[in-house]
Order: sequence, then structure tokens, then C-alpha cells
Amino acid sequence: MASSYEPKTPLGRIVHELEETVIALLLGVMTLITFTNVVLRYGFGTGLIWGLEMVTFLFAWLVLFGASYAVKVTAHLGVDAVTNLLPLKTRRIVAMVVAAVCISYAVLLLKGAWDYWANFANLPQTTGRWFPTGFEEMRRTSFRGWYEVIDIPLPEFLRWIEPIMNDGDEYEKIPRFIPYAILPFGMGLLLFRFIQATVRLVRGETTSFIVSHESEDAVEDVKHMNAES
Repeated sequence: MASSYEPKTPLGRIVHELEETVIALLLGVMTLITFTNVVLRYGFGTGLIWGLEMVTFLFAWLVLFGASYAVKVTAHLGVDAVTNLLPLKTRRIVAMVVAAVCISYAVLLLKGAWDYWANFANLPQTTGRWFPTGFEEMRRTSFRGWYEVIDIPLPEFLRWIEPIMNDGDEYEKIPRFIPYAILPFGMGLLLFRFIQATVRLVRGETTSFIVSHESEDAVEDVKHMNAES
């Protein structure tokens, strides 16, 4: 997965490679499961019962994890035709306003993601309708750690979570808090990447906020190809 982003530190390079590896693995496993299911269905009249649900979860992980990665490498598409007409100082002010809106939105997404996932993980939600103002009192009756997915069976190596999350009762399928964990993790990572982009703005390293010119680059590539031919 090629990108124009260049990490500046050894740790940054390691994290960057790790993120790209995770994204590639998610896409590869999705492809493998789908291909296997097609072969089993049309070649042997059977299939992986849990295949569709697993691919759906993996796709959600890919999208939510990839959203923050795209912020880091400025791969999100944006329209800057108007802002480019503004003076440099005004452009930076507009970019800072955009950064503040994005950070605020990411905070709300993180709150909503945590509140949705928390009960499935036997954890308290945040209080407050809009902003996280603290944790409510833990109420056992509101916890839903026993909720399972529909088709994906629980691997044996995960049996250790049963006494912790399900009062010792056995799971037949994997509990929902496992695949749903990408919600708070992905939104937290998205917030972190927005803050990183804002820091770059403050330091004067850029004058725009996560705007990709992918379409313009593609047009230029086609022009060069036509010129060479």
C-alpha cells in the first residue's frame, strides 16, 4: 500500500508499517474467506456458515481502522478550490476552524462508540447526553456481556473469558464485545489523527487539513501516459 506519507522517526516507521500490515491482512482475510465460500458453495454444495458474518465484521474493521489511517496520510478527498483563492493567513484560519470542527465531531463519535460498546463489554457508559461528563454507577442489570454474534463460533482459546464476562456460562458464539471493540478503538484513533493534523497546522508544516488531490494526480498521470504514447 503506497502512500506519500513519510514517518520521521524509527517508532513512526514501525507504527506506519504495522498499520499498513493490519489493513492488508484485513483485506486479505476477507478475500480468502469469500473465495473459499464461493469454491465450497459451487464446487461442493456447502459453505462456511459463519463466512458472511465474519467478512461483514472484517469490512467494518477495515473501514473504521482505515479512516484514521487515511487522515494520517492525507488520503481523504476534499474540495479546496475556494480556500486556495484566499490569502495564506486567511487560509490557515479557515483550516484551524475546520480542525476544531473535526476534533469536536470525533469526540462525539468516540462518546457514542464507547456508550454503544460499553454495555456489551460489561462496562459503564458515559453520563451526559452530548459530552462525556464521567461514568455512571455500574449497574449489573444493564450489562450485556452475554450477547453473542449470530454465526461465528467461539474458538477454544477464548474460553478463558467466560468466567470474566459471562459468569462462567459457556459461549456458543463469540461475544459481541469482541468485534464491536473496533468502535471505540477506531474513533479514538481517528480523534488522535485529527489532533496530529491540527498540530501540523499550528507548526506551519501545512496550510490545509487532510485534503487529498488524488483525482488531480490521476489526471496528471493520464496526461503523462498520453504524452509518452
